[in-house]
Amino acid sequence: MKHTIVGALFALAVAMSFAQDVVKPNANLLADGIPAIPKAIADKVSLYTEFRGFGFVGWHPKERSMLVRHREQGANIAQIYWLKSPGGKLEPITDFPDPVSAASFAPHHGSYIVYGRDAGGNEATQVFRMDLATRQSTLLSNPDERSAYTWSKKGDRLLIESVPLDKTAQGGTRAQVVTTLTLLDPLKPESRNRLTELPGGGWGSFSFTHDDVTLAAQQYRTPNDSDVFLIDAKTGAREKILPKDGAPAAGYSGFEWSHDNRRLFLTTNQGGEFSELSVYDRGDKTLTVLSRHIPWDIENFSLSADGERLMAVANNNGRDEMHVFDAATGKELARPDVVAGSIGGGQWHDAQYATLGFSLNSPQSPGDVFSLDAKTGKSERWTVASAPAGVKPDTFISPELVQVKSFDGLTVSGWLFLPDATKFPGKRPVLVSFHGGPEGQSTVRFMGRYNYFLNEMGVAVLMPNVRGSMGYGKTYLDLDNGFKRKDSVKDGGAFLSWVASHPRLDSKRIVVSGGSYGGYMSLATAVDYSPLIRGAIDVVGISNFVTFLNNTESYRRDLRRVEYGDERIAEMRAFHEKIAPLNNAASITVPLFVVQGKNDPRVPYTEAEQIVSAVRKNGVPVWYLLADNEGHGFRRKANADFEFYTTVRFLEKTLTD
Repeated sequence: MKHTIVGALFALAVAMSFAQDVVKPNANLLADGIPAIPKAIADKVSLYTEFRGFGFVGWHPKERSMLVRHREQGANIAQIYWLKSPGGKLEPITDFPDPVSAASFAPHHGSYIVYGRDAGGNEATQVFRMDLATRQSTLLSNPDERSAYTWSKKGDRLLIESVPLDKTAQGGTRAQVVTTLTLLDPLKPESRNRLTELPGGGWGSFSFTHDDVTLAAQQYRTPNDSDVFLIDAKTGAREKILPKDGAPAAGYSGFEWSHDNRRLFLTTNQGGEFSELSVYDRGDKTLTVLSRHIPWDIENFSLSADGERLMAVANNNGRDEMHVFDAATGKELARPDVVAGSIGGGQWHDAQYATLGFSLNSPQSPGDVFSLDAKTGKSERWTVASAPAGVKPDTFISPELVQVKSFDGLTVSGWLFLPDATKFPGKRPVLVSFHGGPEGQSTVRFMGRYNYFLNEMGVAVLMPNVRGSMGYGKTYLDLDNGFKRKDSVKDGGAFLSWVASHPRLDSKRIVVSGGSYGGYMSLATAVDYSPLIRGAIDVVGISNFVTFLNNTESYRRDLRRVEYGDERIAEMRAFHEKIAPLNNAASITVPLFVVQGKNDPRVPYTEAEQIVSAVRKNGVPVWYLLADNEGHGFRRKANADFEFYTTVRFLEKTLTD
């Protein structure tokens, strides 16, 4: 009896010790089939989960102060802060359980802010006014709709753009979708005026003329196919101005009006492969290109409040470049010297006309906020990003550009991050990471937690830009549409084969990964190339285009059909079923890790559930992580941390165990 009691106590002590040596998922996470994660992993990677950068949000209209986005130490998500001087103290503005998607001071006086926020990652964004004196918020939009906002030039009205949600539809889906435009005074939200209803989704880039008489608006279908309308701000009557009748389809976006309301600045790929900074003249109805000499996409631009300068960001093969133009003549004035990386924000100050605010991250920085004096060309740093002691981001690896010939002779490119050869000699295992979209792009930017793979595990990271990626011209962008979907998967296969030719990469130790459309790429690669890889990671990915198109939110469905093909057409539906990773799950013979948010409106969690069930029938390990308070990716640090611990353990088991 004594030995039995001693044995039981010993077993209990061992169990308690083991429990203390593992990391348990928090209450919002379901970890299904995931083995215990040793606490040692969390301890090792903790330094790489504490990078805290800054993002520029917007200027105060009168003062030289700004709103910035930042996650303070110990916080679960980023919040909005008021930064009143370079290097000054952060004044908290928001303190919500969910991130703020957009925020701005009221124009001209800045006595309150307007912001947008969803709940639990459901992307059903609501618009609020916050009084700065009391920090009290007032709902301005319809809670049953997904909304965004645009300020009038006078700053006395908001345009609320909203689409209905499937949860309010009979049967949980909608055959037809409309976008409703509503005008209201943020201080008197009860006095709202429904301006008009626009057919379908995809409406955006709303911009008032300086007299608030007319709105420019974009109806988006794809980056290569959109229309530009002028909408009467009193009657809602609309007139299509671009493309002209009979002209081929083209992409148009990013509208800014000249002070005389005659010229509309925009970007378009109407005249060539790339999206160019251009200006449309309402008088003679001509379109003039300003950036033809820049052989890359203009990603975004901003017109100064005095109408004299344009700042444009060019995407030079995944590295952002800043250009400043004279708005009157179209002549390029300067190319400010910024480090290779990703530029965010880009907004001129309303009162200090030559001052531009922007944020910048790079492989060596998680992001800081700067201002640029366009007259002197000098920039000023407003923030200093935080990195934990013991980690030196300025020593982090920069990528090298690689180019690969695909199955049909097309050259496809990507970015390769190689671990330090002195610390990690010999051939290195590889994580191939596919971007989402599919119209996304892998760019030169801060790699965040992925630096742990490079600096501590010696795992190389290869980020392909397969056909269909942004940044390489409109022809390249359309090479994966419809029945050409698997050509992008073949590009991924070409990168897998290329790995064998690189002297520092180990082609026998490859794991593929991706989020959203990248999750589909990861699953499809596991179907077609399981013999070439050790494992696959699918984050909020599509496992069957038919079920995805049937279950995604209605306001997105027709837009996605343009890219993927219309599943209501028998031939296309048959093709979708043929290529679906779900219907080819028997070919996935490597371990699989699936990550999903329960509230995802884009790729519903059922896409994850069905692929998990199907692949488990193969007898291979399938790890499944589901968060009930997340949507299209994990935004809460506590959830993202556990996801990362699990990813590290998955790579350890597949690449190094």
